[in-house]
Amino acid sequence: MFKSFRSLKSKIRLIFSLTLLLLALLFVASIKYDRAKYEEHNEMHERLVTHYLYNYYLIYGKIDEAYLESQNFSIIKDKAKKVQIEHYFKEKNKFKKYAVDSYKLQRILLINNDRFKLFLKNKNKPKYPLKRIIVFTIVFLLIILLYFWVIKSLRPLSELKEKIKTFSEGNLDIRCASERDDEIAEVANEFDHAVTMIRELLQARQLFLRAIMHELKTPIAKGRLMSEMLPDEKSRARMHSIFERLNLLIDEFAKIEKITSRNFELHINPYKMSDLIEASTDILMMENPERFVTIDIKTDYIIKADFELFILAMKNLLDNAIKYSTDRHVTVTIDKDHVDVANKGEALPEPLDHYFKPFHTSRSGLGLGIYIVKSILDIHHMELLYRYKEEEGRNIFTVK
Repeated sequence: MFKSFRSLKSKIRLIFSLTLLLLALLFVASIKYDRAKYEEHNEMHERLVTHYLYNYYLIYGKIDEAYLESQNFSIIKDKAKKVQIEHYFKEKNKFKKYAVDSYKLQRILLINNDRFKLFLKNKNKPKYPLKRIIVFTIVFLLIILLYFWVIKSLRPLSELKEKIKTFSEGNLDIRCASERDDEIAEVANEFDHAVTMIRELLQARQLFLRAIMHELKTPIAKGRLMSEMLPDEKSRARMHSIFERLNLLIDEFAKIEKITSRNFELHINPYKMSDLIEASTDILMMENPERFVTIDIKTDYIIKADFELFILAMKNLLDNAIKYSTDRHVTVTIDKDHVDVANKGEALPEPLDHYFKPFHTSRSGLGLGIYIVKSILDIHHMELLYRYKEEEGRNIFTVK
């Protein structure tokens, strides 16, 4: 129930709704109070009129009709109506020396003493609370106008939220500066300044990385050219392989840079999982990768993925598993809807979430492997799980 009131707009609506409800209750209570005061005053007035009529009759032997008229009372003289009223009072067991009741929306007084019997009609009516209604209407309208004014003031907050959402999706080309003079505008301007700074930093980083990769390409190309001049064919092939791996590393760094900056376009297509795993082993940059990786296909299946990104993720997962295994061997099991990557070794000293952070503490390397895997799997709406089998001394990473 309370979850629906977590947003700021919902809380404002609740506050204004309660305010209007309290105002309505106050209005009804004030009307009832006025009505009760009028009834009390009217009953006292009726008793004073009755008392005056009795005393006047004792002195002058007649009813002072002029006084009744001045007090807005009238004597009911119609015999048929008197009979009906008398019958009505008797039915309600109110035919006494003095009684008051409503008959056909008229307030009737019965005076029945040892001197006379009268049926009087009290023509006094409570005053219509026009002033009170006007005051409450004005206050009601002011609250409504205040509500819309506050909601309108919060509209830039919704726009800022959408721009922040767009920014979180990787779009850095947003502008949210505001010329308004309130706290929301201050937040928007500070966020706009932060976006500008982040955009400039990312552009500087991209320029720096691209410049480095471009500069590295030249010596690699020259090295490949020089390796072709080596007389020994075996040495030539080895040098050629080394420079090819360096070239692949630069391409991989370029992909990582695009992933971390979210500057990429996905090309999703269906692929067999076994084909993706084989492609991942091919780019492990090691001779005879089949000596290090065993692929066990129990039930192959098809997934929709970006080929280059997904094999990069699996390559990093396999590379990490080989690097930290005690026997330099990894078993990959493909079964129905998941892939298990298992190696022999010690259990992870920290929870898996710890390794999702870039540049985490690592015994070797930069601590980017699992971070890259997690980033790519998140893009594909997949998850990475981990468990350790103590009886076998095996770490098992599952891509599900």
